[in-house]
Order: sequence, then structure tokens, then C-alpha cells
Amino acid sequence: MLANINLFRILFLDIETVPMVADFEQLPEVYKPLWVKKARSLKNDTNQTPEELYERAGIYAEFGKIICISVGYFHKEEGGLTFRVKSFFGHDEVVVLDEFSKLLNDHFNSAQHYLCAHNGKEFDFPYLSRRMLINSLDLPYLLDNFGKKPWETNLLDTMDLWRFGDYKSYTSLELLACVFNLPTPKDDISGQDISRVYWQENDLQRIATYCGKDVVSVARLYLRYRMAGELSDEQVIFLT
Repeated sequence: MLANINLFRILFLDIETVPMVADFEQLPEVYKPLWVKKARSLKNDTNQTPEELYERAGIYAEFGKIICISVGYFHKEEGGLTFRVKSFFGHDEVVVLDEFSKLLNDHFNSAQHYLCAHNGKEFDFPYLSRRMLINSLDLPYLLDNFGKKPWETNLLDTMDLWRFGDYKSYTSLELLACVFNLPTPKDDISGQDISRVYWQENDLQRIATYCGKDVVSVARLYLRYRMAGELSDEQVIFLT
């Protein structure tokens, strides 16, 4: 049961990804035919060309990169419970991944620790692992799940928990926030805006702010799942 998990040993997270380059024409020549082949396998109700579909490349670890990882954790203060949020972001993916790995290795590196994300099992966790391998970085303990059975991994997923065994559909974090009457995390931009804000507006700070808000929403949703009260704005501390 969720109530048996130590709340202070959970690291909540969210990642933001973009295509490796701004548009199809900037792809290295060796990647272009590979993306064309990939594009043919994508559901395409609008008959978009591979060039037009390239805006979706960021969701695939082979064609994208991570530009922001936001994390959050509960902490006991003298004045009560707080939730601290930290974002690792930048143009150099290796630096972003390395800083995140150091946090895991230093503070969340045992069988008593957990990672939690929304749709994390299908996106965030495998994407992080794949990009670390691509960049020749060692996998931290919680992401090194080779040979482990699903129930042996310490990975929590607020969307997977909501499914209760029903795998027919995707339920967004925004929808669940509405259902549970929680503050919406989408009060500025949405996931569809990330590539544009990054490649055209070069506004990484805006993306990091958005990503951090998602982490707060995941934590709030998790608290509701385990009937553990509310997390107010005053309890949230954004670290620089």
C-alpha cells in the first residue's frame, strides 16, 4: 500500500524533451533516412510528411534530447512539512543528466528509495535511462533495472496507479488535477509548446518553471492517492 512507503524517500520528477535539432533539414545526414523510416510507423491521420512529423521527434529518445529535469522531495522543517523543488536544465544534455545522476547517487541510491512521475514508466524513466546510455553515463541505482521484474523496481507512476489495471487509455496530469480539484500545472504553456519555446524563443527558464510546476502537481496527486492531506503553495520551496 502507498501509505507504507516513506514519503521522505520519494523523489518526484518530470522531464522536458525536444528534438535533437530545430527541424528536419538540420538533422545529420545519417539520421534523415532513419527518421523517414520512423515516421512511416507513426499514426498519421493528416497525411503529414516526415518533415512535418519531425516536430514529434522529441518524444523518442533516439531522436531527441533532455533539456530539463525537475525534481521535488518532502522535507521536515521546524515550521512543518515543505516540498522542495530543484530544476536541472541547459543546452548541454550531458551536464543536465550528470547533475541529476549525482543527486540520485548521493541521496536516493538504495532499495528504500523511490522515483515517482506521471506516465513515468512509459516515458520519463525509460527516456532518462536511454539518454544516459547514449551519453555514456552510468545508470544510477534506481534506474538500473536490468533483469529486475516489474514488482522489484522502485518506480512509482501516478498515471499507472490511476489505471487500476485498465490499460485502454492515457489520463493526463492536467485532467487528474481537475478531477481532484488541484491547482492546474498548465497555467502558462503546455507540453506541445516546449519545442517552440526552446528552439524559437530560447527561453529555458520558462520551460524549467513549467517543469517544476508539473513536479508539484505529481506530488499533490500522490498525496491525494494515499489520503495524506494537501500541499499548499506556501509549503512549496523552489530552489535555485
